[in-house]
Amino acid sequence: MLPFSSQNNQLKGGVFLSLSILGFITIIVIIALLISGRVSPLVAMVIPPIIATFIAGFRFEELGEFFSSGLSSVMNVAVMFIFAIIFFGIMQDVGLFEPLINKMIALTKGRIVVVAIVTVLIAVVAQLDGSGASTFLITIPALLPLYLRLRMNPYLLLLLIAGAAAVVNMVPWGGPLGRVASVLEVDITELWYPLIPIQIIGVLLMLALALYLGFREKHRILKQYGTLDFTHDDQHITQGVVSSEVDLSLRRPKLLWVNAVIAVMVIGVLVAGIVPAALAFLIGVAIALPINYRTPKEQMERVRTHAPNALTMASIIIAAGLFLGILNGTGMLNAIANNAVNILPSALSSYLHIIIGILGVPFDLLLSTDAYYFALFPIVEQIGLSFGIDSLSTAYAMIIGNIVGTFVSPLAPAVWLALGLSGLEMGKHLKYSFFWMWGLSIVLLGIAIAIGIITI
Repeated sequence: MLPFSSQNNQLKGGVFLSLSILGFITIIVIIALLISGRVSPLVAMVIPPIIATFIAGFRFEELGEFFSSGLSSVMNVAVMFIFAIIFFGIMQDVGLFEPLINKMIALTKGRIVVVAIVTVLIAVVAQLDGSGASTFLITIPALLPLYLRLRMNPYLLLLLIAGAAAVVNMVPWGGPLGRVASVLEVDITELWYPLIPIQIIGVLLMLALALYLGFREKHRILKQYGTLDFTHDDQHITQGVVSSEVDLSLRRPKLLWVNAVIAVMVIGVLVAGIVPAALAFLIGVAIALPINYRTPKEQMERVRTHAPNALTMASIIIAAGLFLGILNGTGMLNAIANNAVNILPSALSSYLHIIIGILGVPFDLLLSTDAYYFALFPIVEQIGLSFGIDSLSTAYAMIIGNIVGTFVSPLAPAVWLALGLSGLEMGKHLKYSFFWMWGLSIVLLGIAIAIGIITI
C-alpha cells in the first residue's frame, strides 16, 4: 500500500479527507496534552505525530526525512534559544536589570494597572521591527522581574505582549502581509494602508484590556496577599521563581554600564539583522563572560547554571520541528487547509471569508503561518471570487481574524522563546490567553466590516 501522500495524486476526496482528519486529530491530541500538563511538551509533540505518520502508511525512512526537513526549519531558532537564555541569565546574574526594575517601580509607583498599560506600550514599540522573537527578547527579561516583584501573574505579561505584538505585526515587514501580497501579486504597502486604522484601534483595545485586567489583577493580589506594597521586597527574583537567597557574589555593580552597552549592542545587532540572532547572542555570551567573571571555572559555572533551561527549550523546539516536519511532509497541513473550506454548507459560501476570519485564531492552533496563507488563503480567495467576494476583502478578513492569535499558537517558534525566557508553560498560556485573543480578533473583524475595510 502506498503512503497517503503518494495516493493524493491518484485518488480524490477520500484519501485527502483521511489525511485531514488524521492531521486534525493529531493536533487536537497534542493541544489537549499540552493543556492537561500530564506530559512534557517534548512528549506531546513527538509521540502523537510519529504514531500518525505510521497510521498514514509512511515508513521509518520517510519519518527520518520528515525529521530532517523539520529540523532544518527550526535549528537556527533552537540555537538562538540556547545562547539567548544563557546571555540573559548572565545579565540577570550581574544585576543589570535591577536598576531598571527599581526605575520602573519608581515611575509606576508599583501600581499594578499602570504596569499592565506600560507593558502594552513597550510591546508595541518593540514589535515595530516585525520580529516576534526580538520583541519577546527585549520585553520579557526587562518586565518579568517587575511582574514577579509585584506578585503579578506572569501569564498576564505574556498575554499583553502577545496581543500588542500581534496587532503591530500587520506591518508590511511583519510576515503575514508579505505572504498575502505574494499570493495576490499586489503591492504590499497598498495592501497595508487600509489596515493602519485597524492597528490603531487594536492598540487602543489592548490598552483597554490591560486596564481591565490590571484592575482584576490588583484585586486578586489584594485578596491573596492583603497588600500591594512589595516595592521594597529584597527577595531575589529569578526566571519564573521568587527565592529568598541572593548570591551577591555574582553581582557586578561597577560594571553596570559596561553590561548595559553589551546588552544594547546585542539587541541592536539582533534588530538590525546584521548577523543571525544565534550568532549575536553567542558573541554576547563570549564577551560578557570574561568581562564579568575572570577565571574559566567561574565562566563555565555560569554556563552550567543556565544550561538546563536553555537545553530544555532547545529540545522542545527540536520536537516542534519534528511535529511540523511530519505535518508538512505527510501532506496533513495541506489536507486540513483544503477540506476546511469544503465542509461549510453552500448557503454560507458567500460569507466564507467572514467565517474563516472568525475562525482565524483557532486555525492558528491547526495550521502554521505558511499553511494558512499559502494553502488555505488561495482556496478561500478563489471560492470567494465565484460568489462575488472581492479578493482584498477575503485577504483582510483572514489577516485580521488570524494574526491576533499568532503568539498563542504552539506552532509559532517565537511563543516557545517567550515561554523559555519566562519559565512558563504552553498549556497554561493557552488557557489564560486564548479566549482573550480570539475575542479581540472577532471585535477587530467586526470593526473592519463596520468601517468598510471588509465588504459582505
